[in-house]
Amino acid sequence: MQTRNKVFEDISQLMTNAMGVAQGAKEEAETAMKSMIDRWLADRDFVTREEFDAVRAMAMKAREENEMLKARLDALEAAKK
Repeated sequence: MQTRNKVFEDISQLMTNAMGVAQGAKEEAETAMKSMIDRWLADRDFVTREEFDAVRAMAMKAREENEMLKARLDALEAAKK
């Protein structure tokens, strides 16, 4: 009986070690994939949400200024006639 328990203990230890190796491989694969995706995104010159929002705000402000200047120009041209 003692030999049988030793066999089960060995199998149990082997399975535990295999699970540890599998978990380590999973974490390593996730890290490698994240790194690869980060490099791919960096190569594509994508912008962050903050950069996009900042440029969008600048464009909206420029459009508003253009509309005000156009209205002012139209008023000056109308006064000239």
